[in-house]
Amino acid sequence: MTIYILNRAITLNFFWTASLVLSMHFFGFFLMNWEVTRSFFEALTPANLLVSGFVLLAFHPSWSRKFTLACLLVFLGGFFIEVVGVHSGLIFGEYVYGEALGIKILGVPLTIGLNWLVLIYATASLVADWQVPIIFKAFIPAVLMTTLDYLIEPVAIVHDFWHWFGHPVPLKNYVGWFISAYVLAWVFFYLDAPKKNRMAYVILLAQLFFFGMHWLWAFD
Repeated sequence: MTIYILNRAITLNFFWTASLVLSMHFFGFFLMNWEVTRSFFEALTPANLLVSGFVLLAFHPSWSRKFTLACLLVFLGGFFIEVVGVHSGLIFGEYVYGEALGIKILGVPLTIGLNWLVLIYATASLVADWQVPIIFKAFIPAVLMTTLDYLIEPVAIVHDFWHWFGHPVPLKNYVGWFISAYVLAWVFFYLDAPKKNRMAYVILLAQLFFFGMHWLWAFD
């Protein structure tokens, strides 16, 4: 895959790029759970998201105005859903973001919008070529993302991503995640944005390993 940065062509090899993404998550898991390096690697979480988002979009097979618009809408939609959620408690329940995810605007880290985009794109890419109505196809990303959130929640609390004020994660959170993911996936499909992207499988595998291992570690 060739991309252009400052008018310079840079070729990304799929194997080495995928290896980088998987290595970041593999070593990140162990080093975030080692007391000596824990705080340093927690602070690198935004960088991990930026790299994941960059390589996912770099391997998108065909850029267009509609795709760019879809990415922008999902980024902003995910971000402002969280803004409303944090300040009202109506969507996900009562929660607040910590410091590990980086710079915050209106109480929400900017990287959260990127996280929504990465997850929507990656899960939507899995079913991009399914010949079924959008109303049904959007269920797959919503289910996958809600399942992933179930794995993320213990990690988020332990590593200062966000907190529930000492209370258990409410059922409302998962309902809110499902509905939000469904709506954003529907927008993505409506704009015909998803394409088959090999890197989507790598990103999802890396996330499943990272958060799945954390989940097992937390409940060991």
